[in-house]
Parts: sequence; structure tokens; C-alpha cells
Amino acid sequence: MGAVDYLAINRANWDERAPAHAASADYGFDRFRADPAHLSDAVRFDRARLGDLTGVRGVHLQCHIGTDTLSLARLGARMSGLDFSPESLRQARSLAGDLVDFHESDVYAALDVLEPGGYDLVYTGLGALCWLPSITRWAGVVAGLLRPGGRLFLREAHPMLWAFDEQADPLALRYSYFEHAEPLVLDEFGTYVATDVEFTHGRTHTWNHGLGEIITALLDVGLRLTGLVEHDSVPWNALHGQMTESPNGEWRLTEHPEALAASYTLQAVLD
Repeated sequence: MGAVDYLAINRANWDERAPAHAASADYGFDRFRADPAHLSDAVRFDRARLGDLTGVRGVHLQCHIGTDTLSLARLGARMSGLDFSPESLRQARSLAGDLVDFHESDVYAALDVLEPGGYDLVYTGLGALCWLPSITRWAGVVAGLLRPGGRLFLREAHPMLWAFDEQADPLALRYSYFEHAEPLVLDEFGTYVATDVEFTHGRTHTWNHGLGEIITALLDVGLRLTGLVEHDSVPWNALHGQMTESPNGEWRLTEHPEALAASYTLQAVLD
């Protein structure tokens, strides 16, 4: 299927889920509104690696409903957010107000709505890259947005995790670890937060990208890898019946968590 098809299918899925996500305790809009110092779990997890963000001009690609974007702004960054889902952005604006500047676009068209070479920081969070068919095109957008010396900060689910069948017990490999030309087409009518909402849009088109493919794509567009940390956890129950939640909101394999690289934090700089 063509680009218009996968974007329209995935956008319908995210537009329908965004209000349920914003209303859920998992994203914690009420906590953000009650406490001006509150940060998302994802940003807190990488707080030490993010360093001082005071005055940094940043953009969060695939920002969804903006909790991580707002958290980065609360740490002193001058943040913009970009997402292709208008309903996600409506929820994000209701939360962040004037503190974040949001833009509607798919990632590959980001340079049409954001300033090329204008950013000190490009941030991408968990569960984002799987919605993109080409990691090479994504890397080109990242390089195009960064000014010389600017930094990419990426925390993502590990492609090793994406290769497992999320419903299998015992664990079993099911999906490709490497980038694949044709999308993985799934029909799932739930979501990853607790909600009573019944959804009508369940189909999604996704792609995996191997860690080597991601790093090589960044090197090929002139970025220099400055950090890569693999983690044994992710902030949601990614393998049903196989994981246990930790006090910090991260989920690990219940048995032998050291056996699975579940997520990673990558940093790279544009020379």
C-alpha cells in the first residue's frame, strides 16, 4: 500500500485513542496540572542523561499528546512538538498551553513546517520509530533539523522486544527484527492504557528497524554516536503475562530480566 494509505490508517487509529489516553491515569494529565514541576516517567527515567536543557531549542518528533514534550519544556528547553494526529495535538495543546509550540505533520514532511537547521535538540520517545517505513528517511529529517553540534536524544523500545509475540506464553519470536519493505498489518481494538472506551479503528501498519540499521542510518547522514545504553525495561506491559512492574513504572521480564534488551537510549551529535 502507498504512503497515503498507511498514514491515513494509522492516523485514524491515533485520533481515536488520543482522548482516551489523555483521560487515563497512565498519562497523568491531572498530575501535570496539579504540580508545575511534575515530569513524565519517560523523561524522569533519562533525566541524568538529558543534562542541562536550559535555553535549549528542541523539537519532539511524534510527540502524541505532549506529556514528554511538556516535561522537557519544564526542564528549561524551548520546545516544539510535531505529530500527524490532529486529535493528539488538540489534547497536547490543552495540557501544555503556550509553553510548547505544536505542529501538525508526518515526520517525513517535518522540514516543511519546522526550521531546517534550527534546533539544538531532536527528541524522539518510546513507540515512535515503528510507525515509519524507512529509518533512512527518518535519519535524514533528524540531520536536517539539527544545527551543527545539535543532539539527537532517542529512547525507544528495542527491536529485540518488537520481534517477540506479545501474546505468547512461553515467549516466542514472531516478527522481523530487521526493517521490512511491507508493513506488519495488525487489527487490535484495544490500547496500552487502562480505559473503558471501545474503539472502532483497530488496523495499524508498522515496521521494525534493527539497532544496526538505526545507527548506520544516523552515521550516513553525518551524526556521530555519543551514547548508547540498553535497558532491561520499558514503561508499559509489553509482553502480557511475562512482565512485572517496578516502583518507577518500568516493566521487566518476571523471570530472567537480564535476558532481554527491552529498550535503549541513544544519543548522537551532528558534526
